[in-house]
Amino acid sequence: MAEQKFPNPSEVEGPDGVEGWEELYPYSVSFGEARREYEDDRFWFWDSMHWGKALTPWDSTFMEMAIASLSQMNSRHYRIPPAEGIDFRVLYGYAFLSPVGVDPDKIEARIPQFTERAGHYFMNWDQLYEDWLVKVKSTIDEISSLDFAPLPEIEDLSVVTEGLGVGSGYHLMSEYNRFKDLIHKTWNYHFEFLNLGYAAYLDFFGFCKEAFPSIPDLGIAKMVAGVEVDLFRPNEELKVLAQMAVDLGIARAFDDPNNVALEGDAGAEWQAAWDVAKDPWFNFTSGNGFYHFDKTWRDYPEIPYAYVRDYITKIEAGADITRPIEAITAERDRIVGEYRDLLGTDEDREAFDSKLGLARVVFPYVENHNFYIEHWTMSVIWRKVKELGATLATDGLMSADDDIMFLRRDEVNEVLWDYYSNWAVNAPTASAHHWGPKIERRREIHQKLLAWSPPKALGAPPEVITEPFTIMLWGITSESVNNWLGADESDDGSLTGMAASPGTVEGLARLVFDPEDLADVLDGEILVAPITAPSWAPVFPKIQACVTDIGGMMSHAAIVCREYGVPAVTGTGFGTNKIKTGDRIRVDGSAGTVTILE
Repeated sequence: MAEQKFPNPSEVEGPDGVEGWEELYPYSVSFGEARREYEDDRFWFWDSMHWGKALTPWDSTFMEMAIASLSQMNSRHYRIPPAEGIDFRVLYGYAFLSPVGVDPDKIEARIPQFTERAGHYFMNWDQLYEDWLVKVKSTIDEISSLDFAPLPEIEDLSVVTEGLGVGSGYHLMSEYNRFKDLIHKTWNYHFEFLNLGYAAYLDFFGFCKEAFPSIPDLGIAKMVAGVEVDLFRPNEELKVLAQMAVDLGIARAFDDPNNVALEGDAGAEWQAAWDVAKDPWFNFTSGNGFYHFDKTWRDYPEIPYAYVRDYITKIEAGADITRPIEAITAERDRIVGEYRDLLGTDEDREAFDSKLGLARVVFPYVENHNFYIEHWTMSVIWRKVKELGATLATDGLMSADDDIMFLRRDEVNEVLWDYYSNWAVNAPTASAHHWGPKIERRREIHQKLLAWSPPKALGAPPEVITEPFTIMLWGITSESVNNWLGADESDDGSLTGMAASPGTVEGLARLVFDPEDLADVLDGEILVAPITAPSWAPVFPKIQACVTDIGGMMSHAAIVCREYGVPAVTGTGFGTNKIKTGDRIRVDGSAGTVTILE
């Protein structure tokens, strides 16, 4: 394996006809000559879990802010001993990441700093988390209040009579800069707790591996299962609404999710319940929230209506649609008891109890941040971006509302200045002429990048991958990288991945690449996807098992599958390449294997 490597970034050939693609992104995120020696000496992997499609310039904003925020929390805030952060680049529109470790000689010196800083959060977790919710909701309110309305024909008289001294043009420019700052703040908040949540779990994980050398990773993960988290609330609200539709006698109104007509008092009562639930719980996107084309349940009600219809069908058939929480917690407690009894001293049992207790306290955040940031906040952010794009198109600076998605965030400042300065003198703007051809060309480039398949990794992989976040979140291990390099040429119809959620089942595969494909999933099929999104949870009662290309033990796909009692194998690498819809496959979520039977 040491002699094998992936291509260096400079050796990768992109699709034809994408010359000039680099200008879609800031110069600092591209591979290039300025850092070639450094970049060629590193291992980079394509983060298809979060950014599986080519990024538009505006979509790239969130990748850049997210990874920079993650890294600063590791390196500058908490001083996590073995991990500085994650470096990032864009290659032909796709995000590549490279975990940055700490010089082994410097790890010990960081431990006291980490203990003091992380310890403050662990000791005050509940109060700090309550404060975090207040901060995030306040930020959402601030973003919602931003005003991107078109500039007026004439300023309101009050601007003069109140002696304000500044006008609408200033405010529009200021609002946009505030918008960018609030987005950046949002991503700082995202990682304020997340890295510590993983760190606490990894501390418990490490203790278990040392105390019980033969314990499977899945066994440790099951000890923190059975938690109630807000991320599941949107799906639970749909179940309540489905039961309500049955009870009110209006179930048939949902037979066609694209044409739901609610009539009479029963319909009004149901609609009122919907209106209560939709904010915030239906600020839930069909994808992961990182792309402008992700659809939000609140704005596209036909998506949740379809899930309500499916739940109605199950309710009318007498099926139990509740999460199997009692079975999950009973299994959790059984495993905890068995392993705790193996410990030989009171000191070890005390350490086990303490580390497990902390892991359970912090673990809900590992999922909850996903709803509050990646879904609720991002839904509000996308509405504001589209609102600004519509204003620019209405006033003739852009040709279409979504042209703004093909501008970098710094370029939007230029358009707004053109808008403001020429509004001030009532003169023609130049943006449509200047940006029109560029945006048209960028659209062409982006379409070609979307159709391209990037390599899974770049550069020479380390002989052994030990960085815990890379393994736990992305499921990237020495074995999986070896498979990517083609060392495992097995044609026996088997795939190996992470044993993410226990159980063994056989059934027909259903490949899902986009949220729109979920409507094709039939009862009893096995979902096979590059990765799942939390908003796909309503599909889990229909499927027997789940298989993903990427994702580790602590990926959202793995966690959700465990909480819904669905067997899962994550991080197979090539599941969607080797398996086809209609194939009969066996999924062993306890062993981490997938076998193609027919």
